[in-house]
Amino acid sequence: MDKLVKLGQDIIQLWSKYWPMYMNGVKNTLILALVATAIGCVIGLICGILNTIPYTKNDSLPKRFLLKLIRVLVRIYVEVFRGTPMVLQAVFIVYGLPYFTDNALRFNNIWVAAILIVSINTGAYMAESVRGGIISIDPGQTEGAKAIGMTHVQTMTSVILPQALRNIMPQIGNNFIINVKDTSVMFIISFTEFFAAHRYIVGVNNMYFPSATIEMIGYLTMTLIASFLLRLVEKLMDGSDSYELVQADQLTMAAGTYSHPDKGTPFDERSKEYRDRTKLALKNRNGSTRGGR
Repeated sequence: MDKLVKLGQDIIQLWSKYWPMYMNGVKNTLILALVATAIGCVIGLICGILNTIPYTKNDSLPKRFLLKLIRVLVRIYVEVFRGTPMVLQAVFIVYGLPYFTDNALRFNNIWVAAILIVSINTGAYMAESVRGGIISIDPGQTEGAKAIGMTHVQTMTSVILPQALRNIMPQIGNNFIINVKDTSVMFIISFTEFFAAHRYIVGVNNMYFPSATIEMIGYLTMTLIASFLLRLVEKLMDGSDSYELVQADQLTMAAGTYSHPDKGTPFDERSKEYRDRTKLALKNRNGSTRGGR
């Protein structure tokens, strides 16, 4: 119990002294994760669509060769960036480019470098998510769209992608939450995110565990809020779950039910009132005819 009290006192001491640095790290982490996830989704969407463009043996040879080449390039990109740690990707992009180009290519803006690294990494994961979302749609919908004359682009934008987007929405949220945590490796390129603030503070006062506790609480808070907001977005995309079944459709018997002044409707023979009214009309007509004679 004494240790917990001591931990609480150390946390309060650190927070009261370094809270601006912690909050600046939280801000940078959220901005980087949000922007990089959005750009990564665009990259993944483009790769996923290019990877699912259909072709047949009847297509021209250049078209088939181009589509196969695109699929090979997308596959290489996905496997490389999914199969290597982000921290090493950051090292190769930020430090490797100047090394191989004799400083001809280098990042002068650390924000641009961090966003590029996280975006490319996210795009590799989203490419497979988008591809899976597209092929999960019933093929009959694609065939139906083609049957009414829609092009492949029209089918994708108007029929397939709206449904695929809903299917991959949980994965988009999952990637955002992962990026909130994985941006902690950006300290390797001197980007001052939340974990970099922790490293600096620990280097000043050597209070590693209390600062790590603040970090853990901060990351957990960010991910819990993100999860809540993403579930809210999913619920809004699903629409209302309260439906009223129509008991009587006013248009159900609209066809052929026009009431002719003399003939009535095809359904009137079932009505006793109509039969009585018809008999009375015939009786009055016969009586008028006899009286006229």
